[in-house]
Amino acid sequence: MASAKYKFQMYKQLQANIPGIYAEAQKAADEIGIPPGIRGKFGLTGAISGCPAPLRKDILAAGEKGAAEVIPLAQLTDEIREIVKDVYGDEYDAASTSTCEAGLWVTFDSLFSPPMMGRGDNYRARYLAPYEKHLHHQGSYGRPFPSRFKDLFADRGSTAGELGFYGKRQNNLDTVIVPLAGARYDVHGIKYHPVILLTGVDAEASAARAAFHADIHKSMLTGITSLGYETPGYGYGEKDADGVPVLPKLLARLAHKYDIPYVVDNAWGLPFVGFDPVKTDTDVVVYSMDKAAGAATSGLIIGKEEYMVPIRRALGMHGDRYGTTASYGKAAYVTFDPGKEALLSQIQALKVLRDNPQVLTKPVDALEKIVTEEFDRLPTGLKDGLVISKSYNSTAVEVNYEGTWQDGKPGIPIFSIEDMYAGSNIFQTGMSRMGVIPTVAYDGNIYISPGLGTCDPDGRLLEQETRWAVQALVRLIEITCRYAGVL
Repeated sequence: MASAKYKFQMYKQLQANIPGIYAEAQKAADEIGIPPGIRGKFGLTGAISGCPAPLRKDILAAGEKGAAEVIPLAQLTDEIREIVKDVYGDEYDAASTSTCEAGLWVTFDSLFSPPMMGRGDNYRARYLAPYEKHLHHQGSYGRPFPSRFKDLFADRGSTAGELGFYGKRQNNLDTVIVPLAGARYDVHGIKYHPVILLTGVDAEASAARAAFHADIHKSMLTGITSLGYETPGYGYGEKDADGVPVLPKLLARLAHKYDIPYVVDNAWGLPFVGFDPVKTDTDVVVYSMDKAAGAATSGLIIGKEEYMVPIRRALGMHGDRYGTTASYGKAAYVTFDPGKEALLSQIQALKVLRDNPQVLTKPVDALEKIVTEEFDRLPTGLKDGLVISKSYNSTAVEVNYEGTWQDGKPGIPIFSIEDMYAGSNIFQTGMSRMGVIPTVAYDGNIYISPGLGTCDPDGRLLEQETRWAVQALVRLIEITCRYAGVL
């Protein structure tokens, strides 16, 4: 296939050849030898909410045992608090929610949004969010500022308008979006939009830029938020001598300069093993416990006690009005109740993370070896610029390929997040044609993790199934690059 003169023409060429790409992908699945019986039943990650991994045997057993017993739910939430304090110390507390998104909502409404009660018009508040990946999660609870970002989330999600991401905006709250120093926001994709390329992020310069904007908005500033991921593709490749990402530490320092909370969205992350709120001096971290941790669908908020009191009160679990140390009752966000089975699964997942974390980290070591070996099979021209990184935080291996675009020459096609929602991200739709459930693969970044038909009931990695899934991805990249005129 001929190479295009300009980027947009390359993506136009890909769009025109999608049927041919799909046909070759299906043929490649047969050549790889993926058995028909497992197609559509295994994939590249068990950490996607729409298709979570099967629960481990120990998680299932804990849920079944507890489900047959009479247990006050306040007792279970207190047990989660105790486990969290065992690891992070008595300064930290916890609260469970139905989902990670519920955890973000109640946290931002408790800590960032202005009050609604009292006479007169309530004031506006603003929180600061770096212009980073997944911004429609942690960055969409306020109206975007400056104005050039006002339509940033219009095409994201299943639904547009007020019933889509725009409907998440909280009362009189704005989001100050701050581009990161060293990042690139080039335009790519069949649905041609800016993509977020973060391997070149400079932590010190980015923190200085955040400080500049914080000073501008200091009269209305109520919080700072960011992701809790640890890999170069997410902008957190710069680490201190202890291996802790530098940027979160600097953002926490900035938040505390203004006496406001720093909240981290670590949805695809592990408590205890991954992002460390103690070492980064983070005030609140929010997790999706059904992703990397492997619990039943639920969220978990961990934070300093000062900030957890209003969050726990909003969830109805901080104590009764007549004076008790714990409750499980009605409050503003009782709709975020995770339920007994989710609490039981969280307790088991947290015990394993506290006492036996290698259950989750060992499969990542094995996965990294397979990913490295299989991506090494790519033609030399496509391997230049690949960065493969291991993340215990996300129990994942990151394959970042933004570096394949060098010296003005096109590299592996980069699809935007809008491509994902529009169904035009070939690295996701093409995997489905091969019988492999895809993973997050946009903005030049691919996260691969175990669990979705690639682990046994005890969580051990199944090498052959994992290798088939990764081989399918590598072949699809090669096929797509041929149609793009890159090969």
